Amino acid sequence: MSERSTPATERADGSSTAGSDPGTESLQRNEFVVRKEKLYGWLIALCAVLTVLVTVGIIFALSGQALVFWGEISPIAFFTGTKWSPIIDNAYGVLPLVSGTLIVTLCSALIALPIGLAAAIYLSEYASERARSALKPALEILAGVPTVIYGYMALVYITPLFQELFPLSVQLIPSWLPIVPEFTLAIPAVQTFNALSASIVVGIMIIPMVSSISEDALGAVPDSLRQAGYGLGSTKFDVSTKIVVPAATSGIVASYVLAISRAIGETMAVTMAMGMSPQMPHFPNVLTNLADSSQTITAAMVQIAGADSLGHGPTYESMFALGLTLFCITLSMNALAELVRRRFREVYE
Repeated sequence: MSERSTPATERADGSSTAGSDPGTESLQRNEFVVRKEKLYGWLIALCAVLTVLVTVGIIFALSGQALVFWGEISPIAFFTGTKWSPIIDNAYGVLPLVSGTLIVTLCSALIALPIGLAAAIYLSEYASERARSALKPALEILAGVPTVIYGYMALVYITPLFQELFPLSVQLIPSWLPIVPEFTLAIPAVQTFNALSASIVVGIMIIPMVSSISEDALGAVPDSLRQAGYGLGSTKFDVSTKIVVPAATSGIVASYVLAISRAIGETMAVTMAMGMSPQMPHFPNVLTNLADSSQTITAAMVQIAGADSLGHGPTYESMFALGLTLFCITLSMNALAELVRRRFREVYE
């Protein structure tokens, strides 16, 4: 049995390539291309490491001054105090700021999350290509409006509208009812600076974020699931709400978390619309919290940054403690959202 011989080929420089496969050389990359690909890989890895280093740097920058502040002011007094007045009364209780931040965040989420999801369902499942090409850019324009414009709208248009609708406090549940004698629900008169107007403009502000990311998540659901639903006799509404939305839960949750984080970190709009009067929530008449002025963590940081004591003292250092507190709140929300995303994540082939 004779052994098959490999024909010898000759390169352009005259060297012989006997015994080698001619097709192998054509698959080999040029040395310059290999080095360029390695360089691209290192640059991309550097960008990924840079983002981590920036986050770590922020944590260390906030922690350093925050620890100095907590060395002068007790952390217990900071986290449990019910009065915030660092410039006048040297009171450093963060609870009024946390409550103001949560009020705006929760109320804006009640506005933005259902409206944003409904808009995403319409764009993904109901709208034609022509309607989608016109509506989606128009909706995303809201994300490009400067936040100071939202604050101006709340102060000049929304608040006067509520003041005309509710010039006086309106009692909803009479105090003489024996069911809940200590509880009286009333619609209070809206103040010039109030949490309700701030919540509305922040909710409008984060609608594009919810709708855009949710629409992408709904669009990633395979059409086979929709066709299976239609094959079983389901209507478009049933398919959209009972099949497509549950299948895109992880992406929708991600949009919710990003939108809520955006609402927590909003500064200018809430400062103009809500004012700078931190106070603890009112109970049992919770509607008073929406009609009165309050202050968020970010607005308090802005106020401290413009104070005369900038650069020294516990007032200046409290700004870093507030920043670290806000960072921990946002980080906790992101961690919780990641757990929810992993729990409801759907993988399709």
